[in-house]
Amino acid sequence: MTLTENATRKILSLIKEENSAIPLMFRITISGGGCAGFQYGFSLDHHSNEDDHIFEKGGINVVIDGSSLPLVEGAQIDYVEELIGSSFIVKNPNASTACGCGNSFSV
Repeated sequence: MTLTENATRKILSLIKEENSAIPLMFRITISGGGCAGFQYGFSLDHHSNEDDHIFEKGGINVVIDGSSLPLVEGAQIDYVEELIGSSFIVKNPNASTACGCGNSFSV
């Protein structure tokens, strides 16, 4: 999995805004739902669980739980800012279909 330069900048900015005394990690989760079957979740977290995998990407600790990891292997996470809004975008080679909004996918 990779983070683009835009995604890295945005995540570092979000971490800085939190002004946390405890180091924060960028958590990626996959859960059932959305219009295509699975949906992406992104959050900042200060702890990891027993089944988590932690990767260092561009100075950011990225944490992914064991059941979500195979669904995002080889994916690229980008951050885009457009007139209609801004969001993280996932280019996932494991997804066979994705919904129009880009927040959910199926394998």
